[in-house]
Amino acid sequence: MADEPIHEDPRQQRPTGSGLGEMEGRISRFAELIEHPIPLMFIDSPLPHHQRLNYAVIGDTASENPNFSPMITTPHGFQIGMVKAEPGCGPAYHTHDYIECFVPLTDHKWRFYWGPEEDTVTHEATIEKWDLISLPPKLWRGFEVAEGEDGPAWLFAVLEPHDVFAFKDPYWSPYVVKAAERQGYVADESGKMVKTPDDAAALEQEILKRIGSSR
Repeated sequence: MADEPIHEDPRQQRPTGSGLGEMEGRISRFAELIEHPIPLMFIDSPLPHHQRLNYAVIGDTASENPNFSPMITTPHGFQIGMVKAEPGCGPAYHTHDYIECFVPLTDHKWRFYWGPEEDTVTHEATIEKWDLISLPPKLWRGFEVAEGEDGPAWLFAVLEPHDVFAFKDPYWSPYVVKAAERQGYVADESGKMVKTPDDAAALEQEILKRIGSSR
């Protein structure tokens, strides 16, 4: 019987290739990600208590703003984003046709509230760092950094895959739609933001300055 070949432990081997090879474009560095915040990603983004910074890591993460590119563009079987918000702030009441999950990344509490109808809240829960909440399709929901917390908080989001600007997404509470319209922000039936006011750029800079692109 021939001797079996002796295999070297791959962990001990030195790479023979240059660059990243097949992994090119598949690493998102947090230091680079925080330099690409999206202050006005949705029509609710300019509203009081809903201003925040969104970050697209993989996929479109439900954006209504077409002027962005995710850090990793290769299609995946899921989509990933991150949110940075101040206490009392977060996404307004809305829903999706797909599942989305969230995990707080910092020592802050997040309040999630939900209900079966576009203008009705029936339940709420508070989650903390490393907790996970999974929100089913069609359930109306909103969430925010809990009042009384100190400083901006980070939230990690994982969404089921979906086509960008193929249908209305998110679906907003009528209250949110009207409030956004009064501010000059409108999205069409494909889920794309088609109207913004003349002072949108100034508001973007104000949100960036206040919330910041730091860790």
